[in-house]
Amino acid sequence: MSTSFAVLKSPVGVSKAVVVLLGVTAAIDLFALWVGFEQRSLAADFVAGHFSAGSETDADRIDSLYGAAGVAQICALVATAVVFIVWFRRVRINAEVFRPDGHSRSRGWASWGWFVPVVNLWAPRQVATDTWDASVPGAGLTPRKYSHTVINCWWSLWLVGNVIGRFAGSQYDKAESIGEIKTATETLMLSDALDVASAVAAIMFVRALTRMQNEKALGGPATAPLSA
Repeated sequence: MSTSFAVLKSPVGVSKAVVVLLGVTAAIDLFALWVGFEQRSLAADFVAGHFSAGSETDADRIDSLYGAAGVAQICALVATAVVFIVWFRRVRINAEVFRPDGHSRSRGWASWGWFVPVVNLWAPRQVATDTWDASVPGAGLTPRKYSHTVINCWWSLWLVGNVIGRFAGSQYDKAESIGEIKTATETLMLSDALDVASAVAAIMFVRALTRMQNEKALGGPATAPLSA
């Protein structure tokens, strides 16, 4: 693969923005999770026949909070995705400088590969693992400390969270009875919990890969292999 126009640029600044946005996303998901607990508790009271004078008011308040949480989640997702892709493309180009022939996909997959149906289920992960391997400080075999564990955790949580989230949203929109609302809310809560875990894993991935590239760039071409 040609290294034309592949210029090494520091990913540190962009990575900090990604980490902050992922933290905000996780915080919003935690808020949605708390609203879900309130919604589930209220629905359980209705199912059990425990009504009070303020039950309808509580239901309206929680419904409004859930709507606000949903809007906040979408806004955070869009902002985080944009900055993350900027960072992801930058580290991919850096990896091309480190190892020109170590990539199964072109640099374009680091950006638009996320939007190709079906293929986006595995292509970005391939870009991530190739970039990771090319960014390992030193040369030779990849030390055990630089295994793909953090990538696998992040990618698995992200995929499962997305699938459950889509199902939960559809389930909640179609829910009519109190029992159906309670079940749909529980599924949404699972989705929110997975989103929080995914954001934490993504933060670990971003920080680790950025640190690796920074260390490799500072070490220069003569850097010796690091021990496990």
